Amino acid sequence: MVEVRRLDIEGVLEIQPARYADDRGFFSEVWNRERWHEAGIDTEFVQDNHSLSKERGVLRGLHYQAAPMAQAKLVRVTRGAVFDVAVDIRTGSPNFGRWVATILSAEQWNQLFIPAGFAHGFLTLEPDCEVVYKVSAPYSAEHDRAIRFDDPDIAIDWPIANDQLILSDKDRSAPRLSEVHTGITLP
Repeated sequence: MVEVRRLDIEGVLEIQPARYADDRGFFSEVWNRERWHEAGIDTEFVQDNHSLSKERGVLRGLHYQAAPMAQAKLVRVTRGAVFDVAVDIRTGSPNFGRWVATILSAEQWNQLFIPAGFAHGFLTLEPDCEVVYKVSAPYSAEHDRAIRFDDPDIAIDWPIANDQLILSDKDRSAPRLSEVHTGITLP
């Protein structure tokens, strides 16, 4: 059984797969095409990614791939906890530039589905966080893009102060949303 909670921007879903535990550990079906289709996710995933962030305060994002390589993502945390953010960057969307977030954690065992047309980022709330996510298009260096994590027009309320964040040079110097053309429009 899978529970689905719709977030404030259409298409972004928090998913709670069932987890069956006993004295040996647990079992959980974290992806089932038929069940997720019934829940409103009809996306074909083509690649799985896995990242480790060693420190609390690592911010990865806001990342996206420009059209025609835009990616939908199904994100989960297998160790630790993150503040996970999706920003609508679809030209013509009534929610353009708006963000939604949820805390994903290994303890809660929840997932976030982010449709194509959103920038994605996460901030580690604990050390040694592992994030695993499926994507609907393969990685393309030519289409790889980022938007500045502290863009005042988006105004994400990160739960850790900016001066305590650990970022890559790419993420620290990313352009603002108003300076990019995503090539992604509403379907």
